[in-house]
Amino acid sequence: MIIQPKVWGATCRCNLHHLSLAYIVVAAFGIAAFAWPPVALGAVALALTALVADGIARPGSSLFYPTVRHGPRGGRRVALTFDDGPDPATTPAVLDALAETRAKATFFVIGKALAAQPELAQRIAAAGHALGNHSWRHSRWQNFRGAQSHLDEIDRCQKAVCAVAGAGQPILYRPPVGLKSGGLARAAWRRNVKIVAWSLHSRDTRLADPESIARRVLSRVRGGDIILLHDGHDLPGRRRPHCAEAVRLIARGLRERGFECVTVPELLAGGR
Repeated sequence: MIIQPKVWGATCRCNLHHLSLAYIVVAAFGIAAFAWPPVALGAVALALTALVADGIARPGSSLFYPTVRHGPRGGRRVALTFDDGPDPATTPAVLDALAETRAKATFFVIGKALAAQPELAQRIAAAGHALGNHSWRHSRWQNFRGAQSHLDEIDRCQKAVCAVAGAGQPILYRPPVGLKSGGLARAAWRRNVKIVAWSLHSRDTRLADPESIARRVLSRVRGGDIILLHDGHDLPGRRRPHCAEAVRLIARGLRERGFECVTVPELLAGGR
């Protein structure tokens, strides 16, 4: 059974029904007040279509559901986050690097990968890192499915998270590939999910050189950033062996610049 977390303060919703109604109202007003021609109505439709496309494809968009991109900007805290793990080869090395640099992080795990690595899962939790929900399977087609499919993916992964971290964990959710839709929004509202995106992408899915990854992060980092890295891979048999050394360089560089690496819950709770 999934224990419902408290509502996270989100007060507004937006979905395709609202956008359709907005189009009808704007179009009716334009016709009545300004005698808009069909080309103007088409332009409004294209603008709303572009808005919807942005809401689906841009991870930080809050069009469909309130989405966290960063924490308080005034302090010197940042959050390292890892997607697509845990990986039995890469994640232990990442944990070693975090321990060496006294950095805390948040792991947005694929549920079936977490359940398959119980000892590694316990090691993540025992080290004081936070566990986030990255769906059960991480299907790249998940966003094209309905609300019930999203509920099933969220619930099944959250059961695996709670089995490690304890019952009643708030659901910190990062959708596969960062995509959102009306179906995901309906599922997220039902579970009072906090959707967490990122403000700084390390580009470690494209860059294989740890120094290049670290240089990109350290040259762009700001207080409050949520930094995206990958300790695992959503495709079977593939790995990200460069992650651990990149993390070591990033964490050391952040400390030298006076930043503290904390978990996402700690970052969002505020502090220095």
